[in-house]
Amino acid sequence: MTAVMPALAIIGSGPAGYTAAIYAARANLAPVLFTGRQAGGQLTTTTEVENFPGFPEGIMGPELMTRFEQQATRFGTVVRQGCEIMSVVKTDAGFELKINDLYQGTETVEIYHAVIVATGASARYLGLPGEAEFLDGTGKKTGLTACATCDGAFYKNVEVAVVGGGDTACEEANFLTKFASKVYLLHRRTELRASKVMAARALANPKITPVWNVTLGGYQTDAKGKLESVTLLDTVNGSQRPLAVKGVFMAIGHTPNTSFVKATGVKLDADGYIDVEHGCKTNIDGLFAAGDVRDHHYRQAISAAGMGCMAALEAERWLAAKGLA
Repeated sequence: MTAVMPALAIIGSGPAGYTAAIYAARANLAPVLFTGRQAGGQLTTTTEVENFPGFPEGIMGPELMTRFEQQATRFGTVVRQGCEIMSVVKTDAGFELKINDLYQGTETVEIYHAVIVATGASARYLGLPGEAEFLDGTGKKTGLTACATCDGAFYKNVEVAVVGGGDTACEEANFLTKFASKVYLLHRRTELRASKVMAARALANPKITPVWNVTLGGYQTDAKGKLESVTLLDTVNGSQRPLAVKGVFMAIGHTPNTSFVKATGVKLDADGYIDVEHGCKTNIDGLFAAGDVRDHHYRQAISAAGMGCMAALEAERWLAAKGLA
């Protein structure tokens, strides 16, 4: 069954999505926000957030996202919890969204005039046993993350490891030397994939020790659930050995959550991120993108929120120009 719905759909419930919802709702657009499978986005897998403005004492990631939602709904945003967008198709009537309600177990199709895509990007992990407990947002286990900028300050004067061999891994390792006493750079080959400049900078840092031809085989925690060591697997001879570290930072890339929107013909860059032509406007009229789904440089909650604001303002102006708002 197809129904004509309000003017604006916002897909994604991280800082970009909820900020877009706050601005759109205050403009009386009555936006509908679809949370997807992971309501609150990547911040719900983070413990304490210390670098978001306005919280000098820090705030837990899940609590911060709850406040985002409360502010958005206060101004009239309709939040569709547990609703995952399976596809977006551009039609003469607007944007046709195929919606999977994870709670009801039903699929419906709804049409919106404009869409803001704010589905973020998912950090890649290794899928090792026990990994999910580090990432469930409860703090049951701590010591595994994919954001040195977010969490590096929690690892002062201890030894940590960075997994990866590209520019991001080198950047993370260098950044972590501001806090950690030693940073192990774990790579499955004997040569970094990073640019020559980034690789040279990392290898010249006296606090960074490269460990070649290894990958992770497991995590070990203490009685309180804090990481105390990892198992290294030798990629050449298959041997195993322990490495005592208090933190592991994954830097093996991110996957932008864009598969559901490809049918619109939206332009993606070489890495699969949504390409924007100006501000948050894409090449598809009425389709806007904000946050990590289009940004693989900054990947911060505050920059995502800023783009959410931009996308909402641009969507409001677009709808007004069309006589749809």
